Amino acid sequence: MERELLLECQRNDRKAQRKVYERMAGRLYSVCRRYLKNDEDIEEVLADTFYKIFTKIGQLQNPETFESWAKKIAVNECLQKLRADKALFISLEDSPTEPSEGSSEHISFEKDILNLLNFLPEGCRAIFNLFAIEGYPHKEIASMLSISEGTSKSQLNFARKKLQELLVNQNI
Repeated sequence: MERELLLECQRNDRKAQRKVYERMAGRLYSVCRRYLKNDEDIEEVLADTFYKIFTKIGQLQNPETFESWAKKIAVNECLQKLRADKALFISLEDSPTEPSEGSSEHISFEKDILNLLNFLPEGCRAIFNLFAIEGYPHKEIASMLSISEGTSKSQLNFARKKLQELLVNQNI
């Protein structure tokens, strides 16, 4: 993101904020989609994310890190939404029903994988995203979610096994 555009955002320039929104909305929507299932929740979290971005943009030290900073805000907002809605971690036996064979179209491998994430319990999905996609270590995940490292590791292990089963069942 250009330094000047971010400086204009710091001065509450609405046109600059609109440009940043247009450039980042799709990417941040994709981040939120990995954590949340409901489109209304995604839109709510996305709005909260941009509110936080534009109200805290003055705290951004290095404009080159804007995208990763914005992505981290989106992840934190998603986790906050999950915690607020209900207990993040549920019994591993309570995972949603698997999709029936042949029910998903082969649009793209990545899209298929992201769709399969919806069949994981929310806690497992959050940890899988934080570890496998965002690259956080278990120690940091445990701290972010107020759980033990062991819980983080076991939830990730369950998510991986469940995804493998789903991939085999869907012939992906």
